[in-house]
Amino acid sequence: MFYLSEIEHKLRLPPHLLNLPLNEAIKGELEGLFVDKVIANLGLIISIYDIRSIDDGFIYPSEGASTYTKNHGVLQVKFRLVVFRPFVGEVITAKLKESKAEGLRLSLGFFDDIYVPAPLLPDPSRSAPDPENKNQVRWIWKFDELDYPIDGVDEIRFQVHNVSYPSMPLEQDKDSNPFAPMVIKVCQFLTSFLLYTIFFVSHR
Repeated sequence: MFYLSEIEHKLRLPPHLLNLPLNEAIKGELEGLFVDKVIANLGLIISIYDIRSIDDGFIYPSEGASTYTKNHGVLQVKFRLVVFRPFVGEVITAKLKESKAEGLRLSLGFFDDIYVPAPLLPDPSRSAPDPENKNQVRWIWKFDELDYPIDGVDEIRFQVHNVSYPSMPLEQDKDSNPFAPMVIKVCQFLTSFLLYTIFFVSHR
């Protein structure tokens, strides 16, 4: 689920950071640039793990900002990231975050944008008004003549089929879900009482 990934990046330090210890200043800038962002084909960045190497810096005339680089723009700040990227076949545990007519929204704790569309919920399922939240619904699965509400009590586990990184659309309808830069397709959906088959989950 979590990996260490090493990358390089050209980094300019603003003048107000030049009085800080070098590693502290660089790590702070890298955190602002990368943490909680998705890098295509890499995953969701959780944290900066460490800095592996730093090339000598120089200051651009009239700018006062130190730049760690090399000739012709070759990236020279090398560091490692903690990355969230599920592997195929992995089973991940989530909790219900939100329940609407369009389907379920799940949370892993460090992000809350996993979506299960209504057509992929267990069959037969129905939605009913949520007595505790007028802006949501409560999905109920019927099995063997008994009703099982899908709520925040049971943990929800899903098995990963693959991970993809869609391109950002040029236009997006105002009523559509927020753009998800990382999409997880799922082959199984599990609760504490049954195994369900579905195939789609999305992370913005």
